[in-house]
Amino acid sequence: MRFMLLQNYGQVESGCAPMTEWSPEDIKAHIEFQQALNAELASLGELVDAQGLAGPELAKFVVSDGTGAPVVTDGPYPESKELLAGYRMVDVDTLARAIEIAARASAAPGPDGVPIRQPIEVRQVLSAPDPEL
Repeated sequence: MRFMLLQNYGQVESGCAPMTEWSPEDIKAHIEFQQALNAELASLGELVDAQGLAGPELAKFVVSDGTGAPVVTDGPYPESKELLAGYRMVDVDTLARAIEIAARASAAPGPDGVPIRQPIEVRQVLSAPDPEL
């Protein structure tokens, strides 16, 4: 079963400051934690992909009717400080294992090594419907 683990940065239960306010050492420790977790999951054959995303200020919305040129607009510009910062796609046997991985990611170190308690959204990736049905 594949699951998308969506990493949302913004308000976290720990009250952790935004990463833009962290020391270079704390950022380095956080990134090293993420890389080590990815390496572990890859060695277990569970990691499909993991990527960080550009900030929402670089996002584009695309709308098309299928006949004319698409309409491309800047944004979104969320009113809150929350943003989708990255994701992990994992291929695991159970939802429980996906939740276990999400919990580890949520406890990534922040300033002074304190777990940031970042919300991780866990969503199963569904296959397309069978066109034969």
